[in-house]
Amino acid sequence: MPLDAKRFLFVTGKGGVGKTTVTAAVATALAARGKRVLITMCGAHERLSAMLERQPVGHEVVSVGTNLWATRIDPERAMEEYGELVIRVRALARLVFENRYTHGFFRAAPGLHDWAMLGKAWWHTTEEIDGRPKYDVVLFDAPATGHGLDMLRVPKVILDVVPPGVLRRDAERAWELFHDPERAGVVLVSLPEELPVTESIELASALRDELALPLERVVVNALLPALFAPAERTALTSDEALFELARRGEDLDASEAALSAAIRRAAREELQSRSVERLERSLATPTTRLPFLLGTAGTPAGIRELARHF
Repeated sequence: MPLDAKRFLFVTGKGGVGKTTVTAAVATALAARGKRVLITMCGAHERLSAMLERQPVGHEVVSVGTNLWATRIDPERAMEEYGELVIRVRALARLVFENRYTHGFFRAAPGLHDWAMLGKAWWHTTEEIDGRPKYDVVLFDAPATGHGLDMLRVPKVILDVVPPGVLRRDAERAWELFHDPERAGVVLVSLPEELPVTESIELASALRDELALPLERVVVNALLPALFAPAERTALTSDEALFELARRGEDLDASEAALSAAIRRAAREELQSRSVERLERSLATPTTRLPFLLGTAGTPAGIRELARHF
């Protein structure tokens, strides 16, 4: 099913694989097709605004392009807003959430801050204007693998241990959405390297086997263009004498230096090819391959270039 048919997309992966870049590219692609898209983010460092050449994004929802909005969810603010929704009296809610004793309790309670962020992202899918969704698609630029997985576990924990009430009701609604492959899915971002691929396979296994969440798409980011055919890569990387030349790395004449560079590039391409093949074979999930961008990486032009692949 195409990504623009979803209501909620959870973007995660190992740290440093380009989750925010992929989130921005997907959002840009969907917005260009007329979808009203909201990007929700968590964490102290916000890089989306630099990618889109906009003012820094804070807790309030702001426009960052045509059909495109963004917010960086602050867990403390999200907890207060949730309290106002539940208590329905802002002044009373502030008394509760600004009290130093309850404030300390909320910080110490396992999973509450994670739920404040994930729940706030989910809540935006419920907003309406004139009887229709305010946003067609909500993307959640989630924490890196381990924390992202823990965050996705929180609604299930709430359903297991919290008695009936507003918190449990909302967790049930969110969990129902997250499990619906027609409306939601996880976008898993990886690099074409051994460690990120291994971590991606492990994460996908936990998503499917433990949480039974739909893995919608795997995105392999920063693929180098192939300069060598498979047979050429084999020839360059299987000769021990050539590899010894590449390992020297110094005192080389011009032709030796060129050959050394070719061997290193062929080895990188071979590793990249094996990693992508292993990832696709293990997950059997639709895969989007994104090119490595040099001069335009992290710029609006680069984001538009990557958006074309979605």
